[in-house]
Amino acid sequence: QVQLVESGGGSVQPGGSLRLSCTISGSRFDAHLLGWYRQAPGKEREVVATINDPGITNYPGSMKERFSITRDSSKRTVFLQINPLKPDDTGTYYCNLKIPFGPARGEYWGRGTQVTVSS
Repeated sequence: QVQLVESGGGSVQPGGSLRLSCTISGSRFDAHLLGWYRQAPGKEREVVATINDPGITNYPGSMKERFSITRDSSKRTVFLQINPLKPDDTGTYYCNLKIPFGPARGEYWGRGTQVTVSS
């Protein structure tokens, strides 16, 4: 059973930083597409960053300026660094895993970790 567990969220003042973590179990860590998404109150879920099997990262729009996705395969963990944080970054951040083939083929989500940016 594939499971994704996020951690690292919290309440931070504007200009601060956070590093979110997502640990994956029940699946091979390689040959996947890993990503972070976020959902602000009243808005649709949006992609923040992705990293594929060779380690190529992708950020939509201006996300690359303040977001950084990395992974530690030995710990089966993917990270999202956010710096500096802005009030618009407030929302629930979700880890996403896409497995393109094999018995566990599909898309998986964690339960999310809350980020609140406020002074």
